[in-house]
Amino acid sequence: MNQNQPKNYLIESILVTIFCCMPFGIVGIVFAAQVNAKFEAGDYDGALKASKEAKKWMIWGLISSIVIGLFYLIFIFALGGLAFMGNYWQF
Repeated sequence: MNQNQPKNYLIESILVTIFCCMPFGIVGIVFAAQVNAKFEAGDYDGALKASKEAKKWMIWGLISSIVIGLFYLIFIFALGGLAFMGNYWQF
C-alpha cells in the first residue's frame, strides 16, 4: 500500500519552543521526530499517531502562550491603572 507520509510539525514545534512555550514545544519536537522514523520503519499508524500528538502539543503551546500573554497584559494595565489612580488621589 502506497501511503503519504504524515506531516511531522517539526518546524512549527521548534518555533513554539523558541517563541512561545518551551515545555509544550519540546514535547512537540519529540513526537515530530518520531513521525519520520516510524514512517520509514513501515509503521504508518504509529507515524500518524505521532503526527497527531505533535500537532496537539504544538497547538497547546500556542494557546498557552496566548493566554499567558493576555494575562500579562491585563496585569500590566491593571498595575498601571492603579499607579495612575494612586498618583491622582494624592494631595
